[in-house]
Parts: sequence; C-alpha cells; structure tokens
Amino acid sequence: MNKTTVLVVPGYHGSGPDHWQSWLETRLPEAQRVSGIDWEQPVLADWALAIRDDIDRANGAVWIVAHSFGCLASIVAIADRAEKVAGAILVAPADPDRFSPLGPRDASKFERKSAALSSVKSLLPDRPLPVMGLVVGSRNDPWMSHEEAREWARRWGFAFYDAGNAGHINVESGHGPWPHIENLLQSMRLAVHAFPVLGSLESAERRRGRGSVLANVRKHTRRKIQYV
Repeated sequence: MNKTTVLVVPGYHGSGPDHWQSWLETRLPEAQRVSGIDWEQPVLADWALAIRDDIDRANGAVWIVAHSFGCLASIVAIADRAEKVAGAILVAPADPDRFSPLGPRDASKFERKSAALSSVKSLLPDRPLPVMGLVVGSRNDPWMSHEEAREWARRWGFAFYDAGNAGHINVESGHGPWPHIENLLQSMRLAVHAFPVLGSLESAERRRGRGSVLANVRKHTRRKIQYV
C-alpha cells in the first residue's frame, strides 16, 4: 500500500487533548498535526503556508482533516497543492467574514470600509477543486450558518454532510472521541482508491508561483499591514 499522511489542522486556539482531532491522531498511526502554526494568531497566509509546507514534505498523498479556521487555511493550501491531496474533510468551517488577513475582525466594525478590516472571504478559492472533499456542517454552529457552509461546499465542488444540531463540533458541543469522523475518512479513502481524482501535473504548474492562491493571500496580507 502506498504511504499516505493524514494531516490534522485545528482551528483558532488549537485543539486540546479532549478534542476529537486529538483523539483521531491517537487512532491513526499515519496522522500528524500540522506544524509551525501559532494557534492564537489566525493569520490566513501564515497558516496556509504552514499547511502547504507540510503537504510538500509529506511522502505520498495527503489527507486533510481540518476544523473551524483551519478549514479556511486548508482550502487555500489545497488549491495550490491539489496534485498531492487525496482528499479533505472540512469540519465546521469558520465564517471568513469573522477574519481579516491579519486576524480576527471586530464585529462592531464589520461595516467599515477600511482596507485593514476587510474580510478574507474574497481571498478563498471560489471554484471547484480537483480533489475529493467533504464539508461537515452543523445546523446551530455559532461560527458559520448551515446555509453558508453548504454554499461553500458547492463552490469548492465538495459533498456536504449535515451533522444536525452539533454546535461547533468541538469539545463544548460534546465532540471528544468521535468515531463518526474516522468512519467518514475511511469511506472517502476507499472511494478515492476506486475513483482517483488527483489534480494533473499541468494544473499543478499553473497553481505554483506568483499566480497561486496563497501568493494572492500573502500579497493582500502585506498590503493590510500598511494600514496598521
């Protein structure tokens, strides 16, 4: 069997020892947590670069299992490295309007037109990606509405799984050990084995360099720093 890596990407503030992501890491010998991220500084460009670097370092194909803000950073990295990503599960994505390129936005200032406070929403991929993907959304998630989570899944060409009233699908909502996530991952791995959907090398070359999604995010991040 070809070697694969399951890259676990927590969200803002990270995932503690009781979180389902930490539990999943103990269940899968091929799982590793993304490295080089400051969990208290949700800067999209920095997180996406760390994820992309770990994808590049991995031997063989990579599976990504992300949560919350980690989903936003993961989708940027996936857009640039689809040829190495076998599939992705994005659980309870955070609303991109809650974040600027430099970190969390002040909800009281959302309506201001300041470039330094603009959302990262426009920086995310807005097209189907050539990987098998699943967005897991909750009907009462305080970090993103059910309808918006479903819409992002549609934009990225990912399937959508309705988790019901599951909150933010974290420890606070009762999601410590979570066998269902392991079952979802195993089902996707079997499906990809039967029907490979990895990106082509030609498209990979187009995604690299100055024209990559991450390059665009980093460019906007540098511009925002000028306003602070």
